[in-house]
Parts: sequence; C-alpha cells; structure tokens
Amino acid sequence: MLEQFDALLLARIQFAFTVSFHFIFPAFSIGLASYLAVLEGLWLWTGREVYLRLFKYWLKIFALAFGMGVVSGIVMSYQFGTNWSVFSDKVGPVLGPVMAYEVLTAFFLEAGFLGVMLFGMNRVGKGLHYTATLAVAFGTFFSAFWILSANSWMHTPGGYSINDVGQFVPEDWWAIVFNASFPYRLVHTVLAAYLTTALVVGAVGAFHLLRDKINEGARVMFTMAMGMIAVVAPIQIFAGDAHGLNTLEHQPAKVMAMEGHFQSSEGGAPLILFGLPDEEAGEVHYEVAIPKLSSLILKHDLNAPLAGLDTVPRDQWPPVEIVFWSFRIMVGLGFLMLTLGLLSVFAFFKGQLYHWRPLHRFAMAMGPAGFVAVIAGWVTTEVGRQPFTVYGLLRTADSVAPLEAPAVATSLLMFVIVYFVVFSAGTLYILKLMSHPPVAGESGPEDVQNRPERAAGITPAPGLSPPRMMGARTGEAGA
Repeated sequence: MLEQFDALLLARIQFAFTVSFHFIFPAFSIGLASYLAVLEGLWLWTGREVYLRLFKYWLKIFALAFGMGVVSGIVMSYQFGTNWSVFSDKVGPVLGPVMAYEVLTAFFLEAGFLGVMLFGMNRVGKGLHYTATLAVAFGTFFSAFWILSANSWMHTPGGYSINDVGQFVPEDWWAIVFNASFPYRLVHTVLAAYLTTALVVGAVGAFHLLRDKINEGARVMFTMAMGMIAVVAPIQIFAGDAHGLNTLEHQPAKVMAMEGHFQSSEGGAPLILFGLPDEEAGEVHYEVAIPKLSSLILKHDLNAPLAGLDTVPRDQWPPVEIVFWSFRIMVGLGFLMLTLGLLSVFAFFKGQLYHWRPLHRFAMAMGPAGFVAVIAGWVTTEVGRQPFTVYGLLRTADSVAPLEAPAVATSLLMFVIVYFVVFSAGTLYILKLMSHPPVAGESGPEDVQNRPERAAGITPAPGLSPPRMMGARTGEAGA
C-alpha cells in the first residue's frame, strides 16, 4: 500500500513539475503574440519606425519562448500514456477528441504561419506578413481555448455518460466543450497571460529607461505595458471574482480550502487574511480576519451563511494548506499589479512616466510577478480539485498507472536535470536579449537569412559595404 502511495505521489509531483515549466511559456507567448500583432498593426497604420523596431526586438524573444513551450508541452502528452494510463483509458473518448481539435486547428495554424512571421517580412508583402502574425496570435488563443476546455471539463464534467467498462463517453459535445466552468476559466487565464506579458514588457522598458530615459523604444514599451496593466488588472479582479462564484457553485470544497473555512458560519463568514491552517485540528491558528467579509464577497450579503469543510467528508478534502497559501499569493500579486497600474496612471498625468525612477524600479521588481501568479493560480485550481481527477467522479488514486515507485522516481529525476539545464539556458538567453536596448537598425530573424556575412559571424568593416568587404577578404585569401 505504501509503495502504491509513493508511486502516486511521485507521479503527481512529476506532472506538477513538468506542467509548471510548460505553463509559464504559453502564458508568456499568448500575450506576446498579441502584442506583436499590435506592434505590426501600429507600424502599418502610422509608419513609425519605432513600432517595427520593437516588433523585431520582441519577435526573437517570442520565437524562443514559443519553442520552449512546444518542447515542454510534448513531454506532458507522453505522461498521459505512462504514469496516467488508467486516466487516459477512462476519459480518452471525451478528452482525446478535444485535444485532437487543438492540434488540428490551433497548432496547425501556429506552425503553418510561424515561419512566415519569423522569416518572411522581406520575402512576402506587408499584408500577407501581417496576416501571418494575426494567424499566429489567433492560434495561440485558440490553443488556450481547447486546452482550457479539456481542463475545465475535468472540474465541471458535463455532456457524458459512463459505459459498461467505466469509460466516460460523449453524449453532447456542446456541453463537453462549453462546460460550466470553461467560460470563466478561459477569461481568467487569458487575461492572466496578457498581464504576464505586460509585466515583462514593462520591466524591460523600465530597465532601459533607468539607463537611458530618452530611449524611444523603451518609452513606447513602458507606455504600452503600463497602459495594459492599468486597464486589465481591475478587469482581472472582477473576472476572478466571477470565477470564484462559479467555483463556489460547482466545487464548494475548493473554495472552503481557499478561504480557510473549516467551520460553517451561520451569521456571516469572516475573510481570513492570514493564518496557519491546521487540517488535523480543523482550524486556522493565529488568524487575522475581517468579520463577515467573506460572506459579502461570496454571497454579496454580510449575514449570508457559508458552509465549511465540516460539511464535507474528510476523504474529500483538498490539501488545505497548499490551496490556502497559493490562493493568497495569487490574490496578493493581483493587487500589486493593480497598484502598479494606478501608479503609472498617476505618473502619466503628472508627466513623470519616463522620469519617476521608483516607479521604474517597482515595474522591474514586478517583472516575474505574472509567472508566479499564474503558477499560484494553477496550484489553487488543480490542488483544490483533489482528491479527484474528474471532480466527484474519478479519484486521483484510481487514475494512476500500475507503476513501481523507483521507475517513476528515475524518470522524475531525469526530467528535473534536463529541464533545469535546457530551460535555464533558454531563459538566460532570453534575459540576455532583453538586456540589449531596442535601438535603430534592430534586426529580426529574417535579416540574418538575407545577409550571409552576418549569418557567418562576419562584421563589415567601417566604410566597406558587405560585397566589397567579402571581395577584399577573398582577395586576401588568394594572395
């Protein structure tokens, strides 16, 4: 029994590790693809060279992030057939086609137009190239659509029946794809992706403004990013509230764990800001709480009663400590994002947006906040679903493949080593690209293709055009 538990725990850790690495790259590339579409559209509309320069600047970073996202995602699909083969067998008739739709539509769209977007600016017309950029941006969103639909079905399953061998089989595809939690999760996740990208772009712009406050590219980056944060952060708070109300309706135990409500409250539940949840004792120690505020948020009534985990069988409790703290990390970072947006609006109207150095330092510090927030949100969502893979219907312990713990431990160790080596190198290279300011003459990936001497690592000498330089070098070699 202990060995089976260890294998289950290791399989869960392995999937959590790989999906956490994978999640941060799509969260960045979804927003960055849309940002690139906006930059190229503004260049075509206004003719301002700074937008083209920024497009090429971020295009290289997008290519790396997109590639790492694809590579890290492929690994996850293999885990469904190894560590989670029982789960795959039971839900395959429902989730298999949904995942196939993602490949046949979104991924084909991205892969088909990515090459034109990366290398086609000097090879195709402006209209066709912009169409490719829009196609890639739409493809990233469409990919999120299908993935989140499949994930949401696991939280709020619908449109299915169960056959004689215990498999979930489709009955109503509309009810499967557009299940009860999907619209809320889609809006919340896509907005999180846009905020994540805006925070990164804003941090890079702030970094270069601290070095050179008159750099035009840095100014445009910072203005666009802060404007996006100022608009999207408050919308995200309302979207998160709506998502929370939907979760309360369909997964009440998750919300109880998020709020730290071990005991039911008849005359209005408090909002516990901080404390130490104790599952064994069924209480939160040293809690700092605001009376009745949780009832106001969740029921829009100060005196509304709220059920606690004491109404849920113990074997159906999610891990309360993890959900409690991951939820607070996500919410806390969300309010910091709102603060950054409000401060940027204040600085803009005071004419200090490019000169207020504390704001720039704050923006730099918030650069990684989007990634931390999306991981914290994912932990809240997925750990809060436990102990089920399909909520209320299929337990996680009944979904794992009959593997031995040493086999899972070996593959987990290999994943940890390879992921940290490969993705650390990729991330460091992205940071290196970001450390260079966007300057006039910034080249894109297609420029290397069009300039053989640059592809070969040769730099033209001052005053010599590339053909003359190459001819001179050839002559020297012949002499």
